[in-house]
Amino acid sequence: MKKGKYSYFVEKKALETIERPRKFLEAFAAVLEHSNYGLPLEVYARISTKCSRCASVCPLYEVTGEDRDIPCHRSDLLLRVYRRYFTAAGIMKARMLGGFTLTDEYLDRMGEEYYRCTACRRCKSICPMGVDHGLITHLSRWLLAEINVIPKALLVSVREQLEGVGNTSAIPVLALKDTCGFLEEEFRDNFNVDVKFPVDVEGAEYVFFPAVSDYLLEPDTLMGNAAVMHVTGGSWTIGTGDYDGINYGLFYSDRMMERIVKNVVAEVRRLKGRKVLVGECGHATRSAWFIPTFCGPDAPEVVNIMQYTYRQMRAGKIPLKGKIEERVTYHDPCNIARAGRITEEPREILKAICGDFVEMTPNRTENYCCGGGSGLVSIDEIRAFRTGPMGKRKADQLRATGAKYLVSPCANCKKQLREVVEDNGLEGMEVVGLHDLLLKVIDFGAGPAAQGQEKEER
Repeated sequence: MKKGKYSYFVEKKALETIERPRKFLEAFAAVLEHSNYGLPLEVYARISTKCSRCASVCPLYEVTGEDRDIPCHRSDLLLRVYRRYFTAAGIMKARMLGGFTLTDEYLDRMGEEYYRCTACRRCKSICPMGVDHGLITHLSRWLLAEINVIPKALLVSVREQLEGVGNTSAIPVLALKDTCGFLEEEFRDNFNVDVKFPVDVEGAEYVFFPAVSDYLLEPDTLMGNAAVMHVTGGSWTIGTGDYDGINYGLFYSDRMMERIVKNVVAEVRRLKGRKVLVGECGHATRSAWFIPTFCGPDAPEVVNIMQYTYRQMRAGKIPLKGKIEERVTYHDPCNIARAGRITEEPREILKAICGDFVEMTPNRTENYCCGGGSGLVSIDEIRAFRTGPMGKRKADQLRATGAKYLVSPCANCKKQLREVVEDNGLEGMEVVGLHDLLLKVIDFGAGPAAQGQEKEER
């Protein structure tokens, strides 16, 4: 493990790779040949990408004011390479006049700059030309990964998922089953109800993929998920072949993302399930939305647990016994909210169960990133950067709400926001999942599940 050139740790081979410019360009050429990245790059390379309007909405630039943190200036690092080596004009100009040449030093600069961006895509909404700087950050990281420039925290997690135990937290099946059994005991002891965490049930409608870290760190979130499935009579199961919705390939490599996505689909098919049910995790949901891309139109449907809960609540299948009285606010995870795909469902649920729900401003598609997006939250050695310059705008938002509970339906956002709360002196604020609060107010003595239990006892 080495740290020197970059602000994050990398494996030794990242510093020993030779002929990096040549290998980078070869990888770039292969990606352009075998993917559809060429079309947006060609468009972006032909238009101006330096007007800097994006700076006005970038949470990092708002704090640092540094030129390096203007999204379009960062994006130009890759576009400059594209123009020089992959356009006819750039190739001809270089032959006739010389000019820019890709060097190791330039690649090192890219390796640092593209991990100062959370790829939250807030900047895209204000770009007059529609340039997706988050897409350019993602592609740049993928190309850097092909020359072994990858934060060790991300690399190790993906390696464990694809070549190790099978999940990013290295939780063996036995530990998974023990955790599920313990949570079932918690239901009996605390709620006097028999709620099951079904494992390897064939033919269930939903196969459940939470962020695997929930099994270690978020018992109330999992219990809330299971409680909803219990009271609604949902058909679901957890598979022992794959029980991790996390996909860090989304952050640095389409090759890795595709392999992880296909493993999810393979597990659903092994269990003869019909749908992928993703737990409370923004990036796990967004990566699962790529299932049709990698697995075709006949792939299983993807449903986020909040979408399921909202539909069941609308149908009157989730009985409640009261409301949360403390003030509650909601954080929109960028991966599910930036494009407007999941914004209203969690709010409708919270309004139904909370007596004092307040919004942060801005919110929904214009929300501020937690500061740890695109995998940065996993890089502990840059915590001061994540919760300082990168997290300041979010900390200011949180402080203005005066909330007791900060609901964040995303494993990565939870970790980051807890650190933001701690490092920015937001005493008294508790970061929780949406289903953590729902668990507090579900009435297990009413609803379809309770009625079915009464019939069995008679």
